[in-house]
Amino acid sequence: MDRRKNGTKHHLLTDANGTPLAASVTAANRNDITQLLPLVDGVPPVGGKPGRPRRRPDRLQGDRGYDSDRHRGELDARGIEPVLARRYRPHGSGLGVYRWVVERSHSWLHQQRRLRNRYERRGDIHEALVLLACIRICMNVLKGKWL
Repeated sequence: MDRRKNGTKHHLLTDANGTPLAASVTAANRNDITQLLPLVDGVPPVGGKPGRPRRRPDRLQGDRGYDSDRHRGELDARGIEPVLARRYRPHGSGLGVYRWVVERSHSWLHQQRRLRNRYERRGDIHEALVLLACIRICMNVLKGKWL
């Protein structure tokens, strides 16, 4: 692993359709697991149905990069069922059937050239561009353009 890797990494938490619920930007040399709980805690309330708005998903799916017993316990404490692939086990967990939704959302995010090739030196401007790209994805998903 190259710890001195330049660039940024975009982290997305999406629903089952690929609509971004939370996004963050970190340095490229940071581990994915460091952003799991901040992303889950960053999900805003989802309204629409009568009653108290939902803040958390029922289940969270992730690849081997998010496997950690401590984080599994944290998700359980929040009432979220962790469906995370285990490290050092043979492939075939079945998560690849659902993983493409997140990969598709990353592809939609990186259709913006300024996110695919980072030109901004300031992190706040880059985060704002990520937010705008997520808004564009949400608009297109809601219009049915990208489903």
